[in-house]
Amino acid sequence: MMSGFNVKVENVVVFATLGKDIPLEQVSQDLESAEYSPESFPGVIYRIKDPAVATLIFSSGKIVCTGARSIDLARTAVEKVVGDLRNLGLDMPKKYDLRVENIVASTQIEAKEKLALDEIAVMLENSEYEPESFPGLVFRLLEPRVAFLLFGTGKIICTGSRNEDDIHLALGNFSEKLQEIGLKVNPMAA
Repeated sequence: MMSGFNVKVENVVVFATLGKDIPLEQVSQDLESAEYSPESFPGVIYRIKDPAVATLIFSSGKIVCTGARSIDLARTAVEKVVGDLRNLGLDMPKKYDLRVENIVASTQIEAKEKLALDEIAVMLENSEYEPESFPGLVFRLLEPRVAFLLFGTGKIICTGSRNEDDIHLALGNFSEKLQEIGLKVNPMAA
């Protein structure tokens, strides 16, 4: 389902559960660009270049991948990390659970003049605007369960979705809410 918005995926976070313990000390010594400081963080930080992502590897066999620009790239990154662990001689499963935890996406609506976020916040239920602590209006949608950040420039950030269809559905719902309070919503072209 498309919303009419030009949506750009900025970040995909996925969790993989391998079901195998991982010796972090060995991984940090044998994998180039792996960082491990157990006194400050309980996992290995492992950055890969293609696709350019950061992964967190935990001794429990969980891997968190962040920084991918699509679900497919996140999946590819996790497969690469699991392959790298296998190449160290570690017994890694061929199949494992991979779950999309969060997608952050951005889009833009036309704003000929700066949006009056303080006025929008007063009229829009489930919204917060505290310019002293954050320059954007925060709006929480219950179905699908996402949060939007709306900035005076018309930039919109959507976070909390687990698939791209929900982003478009949520943007359609958010657009309706904004139009109900009198804000003209024109998605900007790419």
